[in-house]
Amino acid sequence: MKYNFDEIITRRGTNSYKWDTPSDSDILPMWVADMDFRTAPSVIEALRERVDHGIFGYTKVPQEYYDAIVDWFDRRHGLRILREWIIYTTGVVPALSAIIKALAAPGDKVLVQTPVYNCFFSSIHNNQCVMVDSPLLYRNGRYSIDFDHLEQKASDPAVKLMLLCNPHNPAGRVWSREELGKIARICLKNDVFLVSDEIHCELVCPGFRYTPVASLSEEIRMHSVTCISPSKAFNLAGIQIANIVAADENIRKKIDRAININEVCDVNAFAVNALIAAYTEGEEWLEELGNYLYGNYETLKEFFRLQLPQFSVLPLEGTYLVWIDCSASGRTGDFIARTLLERERLMVNAGSMYGEAGTNFIRLNIACPRRILLRGLDKIRKVLIGAS
Repeated sequence: MKYNFDEIITRRGTNSYKWDTPSDSDILPMWVADMDFRTAPSVIEALRERVDHGIFGYTKVPQEYYDAIVDWFDRRHGLRILREWIIYTTGVVPALSAIIKALAAPGDKVLVQTPVYNCFFSSIHNNQCVMVDSPLLYRNGRYSIDFDHLEQKASDPAVKLMLLCNPHNPAGRVWSREELGKIARICLKNDVFLVSDEIHCELVCPGFRYTPVASLSEEIRMHSVTCISPSKAFNLAGIQIANIVAADENIRKKIDRAININEVCDVNAFAVNALIAAYTEGEEWLEELGNYLYGNYETLKEFFRLQLPQFSVLPLEGTYLVWIDCSASGRTGDFIARTLLERERLMVNAGSMYGEAGTNFIRLNIACPRRILLRGLDKIRKVLIGAS
């Protein structure tokens, strides 16, 4: 490989939320969703050039920024985006919050499919809206969609929006074109506006293909908005940059107004350069990253097959977040996560934070050098064997 993803880079003491949140230096963090790899060299070089300039005033977003997004999604995903459809902001979570503010009133209902990214809940509640849940079906170690239940919930006239996670965090599903089409048709039939969080779209495992919701049809494109960002794929969460793609002009104006009301309408001096470099020069690095992450997943699967065969590791179709069913231990994910922290000094996410449907699960971030992954897996082995 051209890029060294096995290199262990010290992050503790760098004000890393992932590594410096644990108060004790012996805790191994495999929780919050950022990676322990340096970003693409092209991005580092672009940021270095920006630093060398030495002046960091208010930033104007140039045409080159929009061109990079348009070309990337057209070339990689067959999604045609017009420059005027793009609204930039500081992150996908602020984007979701602004979209809800723009398109729903306090008291309106917003539909989600749990278990799901926990910030969906806060974005709904912070806008004084009501969350409505259509839980994913969990059968034979895999998640699918209960379309009958989803349509039942969507038929409530008080449901104005649906938040979709595509690819899905934490379940690891990359929704097929057929599944997305069924979701979209339910939303169209019941006049529920579809909001798709596609931040993990570049992190898809071999054998699977990401389908942008906006690529399904013109009608669906006009009845949905999409949130995208290079932050997950290129490990740029701290740079804080994301984009909302809204084809409908009236919808776009409402969202733009909400972005300004929420005061998340400006981006920092590094974000523009980082995005342009990632989308114009970072593809080779991204391809190697994907191969390494999938190797980590295969390593984890083999470890569980040999050491913990009674526990179910859900198939990872996308993201670098592995969803592990702890039911065989007779303990909840909260208990397992707490025991891992207290006994083995390993920090993971308890599944309950993603909704009641995640009660028996833990989420593990495998975006790290393989030696670190193996250390974490051995800690998990000790706890799960002791708990079962």
